[in-house]
Amino acid sequence: MANIEKFVRCSAGKETFYGRLEGETIIALKGDIFGSWEESDRRFHLNEVKLLAPCQPSKAVCVGLNYRRHAAELTMNVPEEPVIFIKPSTCIINPGEEIISWPMVERLDYEAELAVVIGRTAHNVKEEEAWEYIFGYTAGNDVTARDLQQKDGQWTRAKGFDTFLPLGPYLVRGINPPDLSVQSYLNGELKQDGRTSQLIFSIPCLVSFISQVMTLLPGDIIMTGTPEGVGPMQAGDTIEIRVEGIGSLVNRIAAPRR
Repeated sequence: MANIEKFVRCSAGKETFYGRLEGETIIALKGDIFGSWEESDRRFHLNEVKLLAPCQPSKAVCVGLNYRRHAAELTMNVPEEPVIFIKPSTCIINPGEEIISWPMVERLDYEAELAVVIGRTAHNVKEEEAWEYIFGYTAGNDVTARDLQQKDGQWTRAKGFDTFLPLGPYLVRGINPPDLSVQSYLNGELKQDGRTSQLIFSIPCLVSFISQVMTLLPGDIIMTGTPEGVGPMQAGDTIEIRVEGIGSLVNRIAAPRR
């Protein structure tokens, strides 16, 4: 069995840093987590830091309709090749941070997903070599303005609002990505319950396909798609995304502050 490692990106006071998690202790790291790094002698308890989104991607490349039942619930055809779109980096928020229900949006949906974190520059990658380009995995919520998605036809506006991509809590290596549980809980009630073994297009397929379209940089995210069971959220709701081996990503929905 592979050795499972958990990393965090966090802040303490005015300092932001990466750390390796052992139990509830964070070992602060020196250097570039996607390059050369080493452990420092500094230790923090989880309660002493604020957990941040576990990476800072230049882009989040998302895959639509990658579970057959999700395509069916949206009455959309199963694609013959991956359908991809980009969320800007300004969508990303931390664990525990609020998702804003913006005035332009009438229906705000959750979408639980496994997120792949790229570890090295990837361009024209062969499918059989794709695993070599992956650093690890985290959990993500592809928050969607469903009414605007249906209205616009293309998805940039519906997917691109600020706060529409919570990520975290950890960046994990050594888990078995081809068969992980992906769930969402709205106010404690189970809404989505899928497994990555149900993906139409596998993780190596996605890395290879996307890298033939655009260069993926260290820290970039691939959102692998969501299982069936998506639904609306309202201000005051709490949405929890659970991905097996990674942990629980919890965010609250809020109206914009004046």
